[in-house]
Amino acid sequence: MKYSRLTKEQFEELTPEFTNFLATQAIDKAEWDKIKMEKPAVAEQELDVFSDLIWEGVLSKAKYLEHFSKNHIFLFHCFDTYVHSIVLKSLVSETDFLTKEGLQWLSDNMFTDTIEMKVGKKEFVEERNTSVFALIQQGSFLSDGLLYKQINSIIES
Repeated sequence: MKYSRLTKEQFEELTPEFTNFLATQAIDKAEWDKIKMEKPAVAEQELDVFSDLIWEGVLSKAKYLEHFSKNHIFLFHCFDTYVHSIVLKSLVSETDFLTKEGLQWLSDNMFTDTIEMKVGKKEFVEERNTSVFALIQQGSFLSDGLLYKQINSIIES
């Protein structure tokens, strides 16, 4: 596998897509049930191939990622050959960006000396989608980019 297998919940959400995927291989429900019973290794392989197809589609469209931890917020804008990042760090150890109060504190203190802001750019050394997937594996999630855009516009002005 190139990425990781989808979870049971993700497969359930994607049942129509998985059914179409099997249909492109002339596998109907009865045939699929038979494969699962008689050839579990083949069934596992089909699940893996489908998972990689889904991940490839999602990652190809991914533009923005966010990663929140107690004292840091990582905002990423993914381009074709590199990723641009904005990292916000609270210099007040009690701050917790994983809470509503912590995010309010960030809003109130954004332009004080209690917030350290760093901007960076990193060229992808691997294929783009593999690099984006690695960020997701480390805890990032896809976003609409609103927070990134807001902070980036402030930085640029």
